[in-house]
Amino acid sequence: MSNSPFIVGIDLGTTHCVLAYCKVDSEETSNKIELLKIPQVISAGEIKAQTLLPSFLLLPGPHDVPEGGLALPWNAEKDFAVGEYARSRGNEIPHRLIASAKSWLCHSGVNRRDELLPFNAGEDARRVSPVQATQYYLEHIRDAWNAEVADDNSDYLLEKQTIYLTVPASFDAVARELTAEAATAAGLKNLTLLEEPQAAFYAWLEASGNDWRDQVELGESVLVCDVGGGTSDFSLISVGGSEGSLELERAAVGDHILLGGDNMDLALAYLIRGKLAKNGTNIDDWQFKGLWHSCRAAKEKLLNDPELDKEPLVILGRGSSLIGGTIRSELTREEMQMALSEGFFPKGEASDFPKEGARIGMREMGLPYASDAAITRYLAQFLNKHTSDSSAYPSAVLFNGGVMKAEAFRERVTEVLTAWKGSPVRELNSDDLDLAVAVGATYYGLAQSGQGIRIKAGAARAYYIGVESAMPAVPGIPAPMNALNILPFGTEEGSELDIKQREFGLIVGEPVVFHLLASTANADDKAGEIVEDWSGNIQNVSTMELNLPASEEEIGGTVIPVWLQSRITEVGTLELWCVSTKDDRRWKLEFSIREETE
Repeated sequence: MSNSPFIVGIDLGTTHCVLAYCKVDSEETSNKIELLKIPQVISAGEIKAQTLLPSFLLLPGPHDVPEGGLALPWNAEKDFAVGEYARSRGNEIPHRLIASAKSWLCHSGVNRRDELLPFNAGEDARRVSPVQATQYYLEHIRDAWNAEVADDNSDYLLEKQTIYLTVPASFDAVARELTAEAATAAGLKNLTLLEEPQAAFYAWLEASGNDWRDQVELGESVLVCDVGGGTSDFSLISVGGSEGSLELERAAVGDHILLGGDNMDLALAYLIRGKLAKNGTNIDDWQFKGLWHSCRAAKEKLLNDPELDKEPLVILGRGSSLIGGTIRSELTREEMQMALSEGFFPKGEASDFPKEGARIGMREMGLPYASDAAITRYLAQFLNKHTSDSSAYPSAVLFNGGVMKAEAFRERVTEVLTAWKGSPVRELNSDDLDLAVAVGATYYGLAQSGQGIRIKAGAARAYYIGVESAMPAVPGIPAPMNALNILPFGTEEGSELDIKQREFGLIVGEPVVFHLLASTANADDKAGEIVEDWSGNIQNVSTMELNLPASEEEIGGTVIPVWLQSRITEVGTLELWCVSTKDDRRWKLEFSIREETE
């Protein structure tokens, strides 16, 4: 990374974005991490700077917002909104609102560069791609920083700072690449991707100072339980080293689980719709979308204010018989905690894993939410997979994500973990679950320069490329595909691996298909190792359809002997090159050309 006046940590969250920073060229402010208050439209024509930038994008129609109502100090002609007003106005016109763009960014069942959001909106709706929506969030953050911090000093522009951008630990190579693509499009090129659970742990280290060694013990593991707006993310941090010289290592990462606050908001919306129906009031699908967003806002207010007992809900009416054109209800704290605790954090045995029901053969191309709503069952599955050999069963848990601000949810998870372990599991204190990831990302930047404690980590997955087995043809049976390890779990960023143990045949001059595979479980596979029976622990991440260039002398379908070179970049993305053994040609495989559908 280049020397820059600031280290910046950006939490690109499903629900909120946060920017933390540290000025590194001044003795007076050295190592002091601060938060940027981000100017944003909070109502038409009104601007306010807030620490949290809601991750919502409003693409209004011609008459949805007063003229000039979306103007910002740096852009008076703005025709869309990011942030607080996007969320509040979007509750009323949900067909103009983009939410959960981050969840769409990791949805392999669609082309994430297609303009498909807002999903299922009317024909007159403006649309952008998940990558573009992510770019717009980052552009807003960039412009806000430049207006508030850079002022007239070009050296302070955000584009020139060292930036650590967080992603879920469960993001695969394609989702990471697309996140980096969106950041680059927003002008943020001096960039490193960092896993959110790690960032949360770094925030705990920063808050604990030198006392962190008194809170963990040699040989134990800490579970980072991160339940945010879109995903449930689990990681294990193991404590190694020797007495007096403790070391930290990220030992395990969970699979991608699209289960979080969005699901909870929907569950609350169904609860309220049922309550309205009992009183003789029915709402249609359009109103239900608005109710879903209203339940999100009510849930967040109840989570943020423990003294609040209930929160009113207002749904726009669709009929002339409704007084005032609105339907009114309320969400109580008791209703919220009962519905969410029992529905999403049920008690159970350590062997109670997610339940897979019979799937319907035809489904909408919406987000592929987890089939089981019980987060605790996914947690049981994660711990069963990763604590038998690789890590000790966790003795402590660090919570992260807006959902876990609720004390009742933290107590339930800690109670469940204690029951499974058979001895107390303690909670490590987190100062602010909304801000921890951005603060931790900034601290990580300091640790990179030797001014903090580092967690040994590297690649969160083992990656493989599909290789066709050299077997005689059999009628009606395709040649089996083996999985060749190209990047072992834990490979450090910036590492380059040459896989020369054996040659492979690369087809050039005609369209061919490549399969990128990954696993969070096969932590011991080495680079160049071939796995023949890879079903179960190894999953298909992306299918690439490529036509690699051939020379003028080569006909289509020529097979070139190659060896492989893989690299995990400093940014945290994956590269794979096929290197000819006959001449100096190299072919790079791009992993997001045609994405794998479900």
